[in-house]
Amino acid sequence: MKKYLDESLSAEERAEALTDEMTTEEQASQLRYDAPAIERLGIPAYNWWNEGIHGLARSGVATMFPQAIGLAAMFDDELTKRTAEITSEEARAKYNAYTVEGDRDIYKGLTLWAPNINIFRDPRWGRSHETFGEDPYLTAQNGKAVVRGLQGDGKVMKAAACAKHFAVHSGPEALRHSFDAKADAKDMEETYLPAFEALVKEAKVESVMGAYNRVNGEPACASDYLMEKLKEWEFDGYFVSDCWAIRDFHEHHMVTANAVESAAMALKAGCDVNCGCTYQNLLAALDKGLITKEQIRTACVHLMRTRIRLGMFDKHTDFDDIPYSKVACAEHKAVSLECAEKSLVLLKNNGILPLDDKKYKTIAVIGPNADSRTALEGNYNGLSDRYTTFLNGIQDRFEGRVIFAEGCHLYKKSISGLAQAGDRYAEAVAAAKNADLVIMCVGLDATIEGEEGDTGNEFSSGDKNGLTLPPPQKILVEKIMSVGKPVVTVVCAGSAINTESQPDALIHAFYPGAEGGKALAEVLFGDVSPSGKLPVTFYEDTDKLPEFTDYSMKGRTYRYTTDNILFPFGYGLTYGGVKVNAVEYKDGKAVVSVENSGRATEDVIELYLKDYCEQAVPNVSLCGFKRVKLGEGEKATVEIAIPEKAFTAVDNNGVRKVFGSKFTLLAGTHQPDALSEKLTGAKCVSTEINK
Repeated sequence: MKKYLDESLSAEERAEALTDEMTTEEQASQLRYDAPAIERLGIPAYNWWNEGIHGLARSGVATMFPQAIGLAAMFDDELTKRTAEITSEEARAKYNAYTVEGDRDIYKGLTLWAPNINIFRDPRWGRSHETFGEDPYLTAQNGKAVVRGLQGDGKVMKAAACAKHFAVHSGPEALRHSFDAKADAKDMEETYLPAFEALVKEAKVESVMGAYNRVNGEPACASDYLMEKLKEWEFDGYFVSDCWAIRDFHEHHMVTANAVESAAMALKAGCDVNCGCTYQNLLAALDKGLITKEQIRTACVHLMRTRIRLGMFDKHTDFDDIPYSKVACAEHKAVSLECAEKSLVLLKNNGILPLDDKKYKTIAVIGPNADSRTALEGNYNGLSDRYTTFLNGIQDRFEGRVIFAEGCHLYKKSISGLAQAGDRYAEAVAAAKNADLVIMCVGLDATIEGEEGDTGNEFSSGDKNGLTLPPPQKILVEKIMSVGKPVVTVVCAGSAINTESQPDALIHAFYPGAEGGKALAEVLFGDVSPSGKLPVTFYEDTDKLPEFTDYSMKGRTYRYTTDNILFPFGYGLTYGGVKVNAVEYKDGKAVVSVENSGRATEDVIELYLKDYCEQAVPNVSLCGFKRVKLGEGEKATVEIAIPEKAFTAVDNNGVRKVFGSKFTLLAGTHQPDALSEKLTGAKCVSTEINK
């Protein structure tokens, strides 16, 4: 028996044995994302590129969960982990079925390039909805949950997760191939690196993907600084470039002269597999003496080690028998619905919600996102075998008459060909006039908000120019509001949208997945209480923000700014009356006393720490959270662990340690800022901690 087939040996030993069976040319071939078969060794072809940030993506039908930013809004990392477990189970089910058919194409493998743990620092960034928001702690907690859910904890990995994009990557999309993201030592350690460190050191993520941009002058996929961080964290997985990012070295960053030099630069730095085609030049680089055979071998060992950890050269694994029937099964869809219910954020309610079925005979559902499947999906998505749009959900739930009017195109001036601008406004106004209540469904979708090259818009390569609705929707909102009927506005978007109107209720739905319409109807009619919280700050106006290209954290996110805020990080209303009465710090945990004076609901207990040392962030930092489910009049005591790292701060040299000795621990169902207190009518409670 070949040594690499001996399952009693370590993955490292087997990978070295397998790699050493190959010629240097064969080793180099395996460093492509579309690695060819080596038939003489029984190595099948393998495509490393697969996606799964909110369900298995781009491979046909799969369970579609809310987009990552919606999962972050749940403030429930255990449920986020469950979505990842389902994603890996469906990936295995499909892999098993595809392998039988000899299909080893792109999006068919077990190496999922998820999660995206970049910090969402600016609301203009189109890819913001792929992330877990603006806070390093919330991002790390959800990121670790995804890694553990995808990879499992057995001898054989269920699927291989990937922490991307390393690092300091959050727009602008139009400049990403040539942009140099400049961040000082404090911002790196305080904001941009903590989630990556947590995923490597605590969750043992199998892969890290580099970013397109440079970081302080160095291409992220060949950065000595970033690669040194991975060594410091004892990373022992594989490193992959973002797709065609190595080509940028010579075409846009201009740090090399040609593709041969770029391939050599990336390989020497520690990039094991090239998503792209630049590594076709590795043998030329070897001939020129720019790289060594040993460097090719090292990268190949890393890749074979991952394939062995996935059980690809074992006789049988526990996952080989996962049947195709698990894909998009009822059990998995139920989890998607639960996530959608918990991700919806109620931003405003004058008492109109929950709706009284008996009060209304006719409801008008109006807007370009009312019957849109795309508005449920986000990007990097799979295909659902059944979608429940917002219109569908309301029609299924409401016994009275439902009138539908699209109102306008998402961003174009007209809907019908040859029609004049605003060709559907009259229909929408008529619908509103003939209804007792309007549910207005507006916002964006991933055709105009997303990744450069992915989106079909003519605006900003997927980025947003501002925080207001596209012009045709602005006009629609004004016309419907002027009718004078009660209005509930539902916004789909990856982050902040300022509707510039005053509806009776406002719900932010992000991109809620295939069950989004059912979840919305349940919330509207009170079958479920809303309980989502904003994982990002909703700003009033981008003109008041720092330049998009400025990567300094000053003036950004809840930790650093106090003005230009429409709705704060951590904010979200419910139909209940959960109140935090007291908090104490004991044995590394917050002990929180809560009670619910209103109807049964779930809510989120949020913990924030104020550090008074001069090295600390100006405001507070999230240091813990936990969902609670309370019936009317019910009381509970909740314990939430606070990591010791929460008490550290970072100085201007990037040194992290405990500088302070006095801290205030604050607990509530929102952030302890004046605007949150005004919007909720409740204050956080606090206790002092001396270290």
